[in-house]
Amino acid sequence: RETSFCSCDVYPSVDENIKIDIKDEDIRIDVFHSSGAGGQSVNTTDSAVRITHIPSGIVVTNQNERSQIKNKEVALSVLKSKLYQLELLKKEKEIENIKGKQLDIDFGSQIRSYFLQPYQLVKDHRSGYEDNDAYSILDGNLEHFIRSYLIMKSD
Repeated sequence: RETSFCSCDVYPSVDENIKIDIKDEDIRIDVFHSSGAGGQSVNTTDSAVRITHIPSGIVVTNQNERSQIKNKEVALSVLKSKLYQLELLKKEKEIENIKGKQLDIDFGSQIRSYFLQPYQLVKDHRSGYEDNDAYSILDGNLEHFIRSYLIMKSD
């Protein structure tokens, strides 16, 4: 379960082009007395609002405003923002599943090393194959490297 309080959390604004429908039967709204400083009216009016989105388990609470109606509006807005964020995460996971595993392109993650001075050597880091004819390989003669890679993958 996830609980959020509007007074300290920051949420992304909801893109108005993306429609987030919250069905009345999917939420439970509880009202209760606000807590904290604010005079005697804090203890006598049910102005704080807690909204529970039953399908996702997200709970949003707001008690910043004096009015229950305004607290409900703010809490619904925060709930929409959280549901929007949840949908974005789902879409990112879908895209990640389609793309597959992505490798970082960092120093040391290269497939081959080419040495032209003081000696000629080309080394394939995946299969361990080495060849001394660097200029022929630079001209496109990669058959030996392809063969060694395929043999290494078949083992």
